[in-house]
Formats: sequence, C-alpha cells, structure tokens
Amino acid sequence: MNIVDLENPDGVLVQFGGQTPLNIANRLKDAGVNIIGTSPEAIDLAENRDKFGKILDKLKIPVPKWGTAFSVDEALLVAHEVGYPVLVRPSYVLGGRGMEIVYDDDGLKTYVSKAALVSGEHPILVDAFLEDAFEFDVDALCDGTDVFVAGIMQHIEEAGIHSGDSACVLPAYELTSKSRKMIEVYTKELALSLNTIGLINIQFAMKNDLVYVIEVNPRASRTVPFISKVIDLPLAKLAAQLAVGKKLVEMNLESKSKNGLIAVKKPVFPFNKFPEQNVFLSPEMKSTGEVIGFDKNLGSAYAKAEAGAGNSLPERGTIFISVNNLDKIKAIPLARDFQELGFEIMATSGTASLLTENGVTAQCIFKVGEGRPNVVDAIKNGEVQLVVNTPMGAQAREDEYEIGRSAIRYKIPAITTIAGAQAAVRGIRNKIAKKINYQSLQEVFG
Repeated sequence: MNIVDLENPDGVLVQFGGQTPLNIANRLKDAGVNIIGTSPEAIDLAENRDKFGKILDKLKIPVPKWGTAFSVDEALLVAHEVGYPVLVRPSYVLGGRGMEIVYDDDGLKTYVSKAALVSGEHPILVDAFLEDAFEFDVDALCDGTDVFVAGIMQHIEEAGIHSGDSACVLPAYELTSKSRKMIEVYTKELALSLNTIGLINIQFAMKNDLVYVIEVNPRASRTVPFISKVIDLPLAKLAAQLAVGKKLVEMNLESKSKNGLIAVKKPVFPFNKFPEQNVFLSPEMKSTGEVIGFDKNLGSAYAKAEAGAGNSLPERGTIFISVNNLDKIKAIPLARDFQELGFEIMATSGTASLLTENGVTAQCIFKVGEGRPNVVDAIKNGEVQLVVNTPMGAQAREDEYEIGRSAIRYKIPAITTIAGAQAAVRGIRNKIAKKINYQSLQEVFG
C-alpha cells in the first residue's frame, strides 16, 4: 500500500508475482486498489476448493478424488475414502510448501500435526495421488472470449514432484492426438469459466488415457519465460495488453508459434551449497534456478539441458538401473541401448535377473538396506556414471531418496522415469557421434 500511495497507479496487475499477490488480492481491492486483469473474485474461484470443485463438476472434467480436513480424524476419513497413497498439503501456500505424499495412517497423523502449524485457519487438502501418471503443464492466454494455448509441456519426472523441480519438454513428447485435444478443450473451458483475463497455468495428469486436472493457477507461472523463448512470443507483455482491454483476435498468435524446436527445461539445485539439506525431490519445491536446452531433436535438447544444469551425460562407464514392476519390460530395450553404446549395466536383483534372461549382461548389486556394498556405496566410490531409478510405493521411495541424495552429492545424473532415460540414451548417442549442434536463440529465430 505504501507503493500504491506513492505511485497512485491507474491499476495493479497481480498475475506476475506468483502465489503471494493472489493471497493479498482481496485485501488490495478492499483498500480501494483497482485490480486489472483477472479479478480477485475469479482468483478465489480457482483457489477455493469447494467453488472450484463445483466448476469442474459442471464442466464434467475429471479430477483425482479429494477432500478437505481441519483435524487428524477428518484427514483419516478423507484418506480412507480416496484411498492411499494421498498427496496432502496446506491450502494457499507457496512452492508446494508443506506438501507430502503419504502412504498410511501413521504417516498421515504425523503430517497433519505438523501441517496445522502451516495452514492456520485454512483447511488441509487431501488428494488421491496418481502413481505412474504422466504430468503436463499448460500455459494459456485468455481475453474473456477467446483462449490461446501457448504450449503443452510434459514433465519427465513422474507426477508427485513439484513442477518447479521436474524437467519438462515442450512440445509434449508422448501424447495422443485425442489426449492433446482433450487438454486443449479443458484449458479453454476452465480459462473461460474462471473469468481469466491474461495468463492462466493448468497442471494435468494422465493415467490410463484419462486426463485429470490437478491444479489451476489464474496467474503467470515460472514456465512463461520458458515457453516465450521457445515459441518466440512475449507472453507476459501480451497478457498485460489483454489485462487493459486488447483482444486475442487482434494479435494473430497461432501462426507465429510453430518453429519445429524441441526444448528441455532442467532445474538447478543448490545442494552442493547446503550439504546437510534434505536432497530428495518431493511435492515441495527445492530448485533455485532453471536451464534450457534447445534443439531440433529431443536427445540433443536433453543433453544440452543436463550440461547446463551441471550434470553432463556420460559417454562411457556404468549405468545403474532399478525399475518398478510396471517398467520392467520397458527397461530391457533401454538397457540393451546402453550396452550397445559401450556401457556396463549394474542393477538390483529383480531387474538384473530379468535383463540377464533377455540377453543383457548385468552386474547385480544390493538395494539400500539389503546388504553391503549397495548402490549408494557404488555411487560414492565412483563406480556409477548414470542412475535410472523408477520408484513406486513407500519403500521404493525411501530407496529413491537415499540414491537421489548420493547422486546429487556426487554430481551423477539421476533419472526417475523410463521416458527420461530414453531421452538420455538419445542424447548420449548424439554426444558420442559428435552430432550436437549449438546455436544462439538469435540464430534460431533469425
């Protein structure tokens, strides 16, 4: 308000500061400030679970089962209704603060007693957590009448890692035409139903060909500068123009956003500066920056992004592979690809015996807690150059945390999905063949 009193502005845009301005939008309006763009009432429609739930019901858009709770008993009731695992979080928080994936009653009781301190008078949200789902991020512009979908990004990490911490690819790399159309339709319906003027960010998850809405943010997200660079359109500037009355139809955006570029965004973590910090990835955001790799093909873009984030993909050495049961069959051609590139394969017992049965020689090593030397010892001893680990279930995640902690500490690239590992294989192949071309953005866009 001191700034408003000094500047006396015609209006204030609250879309560009993340979650904080959304939380104070109503207070600004009550103080007589003219909010331009998406109104505080529209913001509340997206932030308030009950109001938002009614909009989703009306539009018949699927959403993971969820409930709200103000106490341990209420949270247990909701969790039993939606089924474990659940994603629990305080409402109205920044960067996924206080968010956790919980697998049983004991974990939930511990969580709720802590979360009450963060949530204050707001309820705790309990959502069914979709394990083994693909996650997508969409940024769009809306003028109240028309919607322009700027880009559909696909996360390389599995659902459940904060979107700011997960590597993502634009355009999406594994999406059927039907699902793409569905995501576009849902984005348009939601942007218009929420009375958005300017930018909107929506997160979707896809499991068994069903597209679910996970979260809607009626504001600019951290991916806006990323998409703007890839499609060569200044989305923030365009959103500001929409906020003061310009229309999408005057902008002719569709024709400008097709250039054949593939971009990979990778987060950068500060763990080498904070050796005691808990380093595993979760719904709570940990990254402090991002880098982008651009190319005409996915493998090279992924290799560039890894190099930018300080973890160069190896060209020789040993790959550690441990995958969940659903991914085991996909791991066979993946391991074979690594082997054909000259890598040794190290794996946990289940994965190792499957690979060996299928003609891929794999050295067997203990999981964390099974015995010594285990995979963490191998990482510490410099015997592993790349980790491919796709966890599922509570115990697998505990192992993942230990492996992830070691990988980050010893600067070993760690990949948590088969899709990410496939991109890494392509990137390594291009690196070995010296096929990675470097260009500036100016060269790309002329």
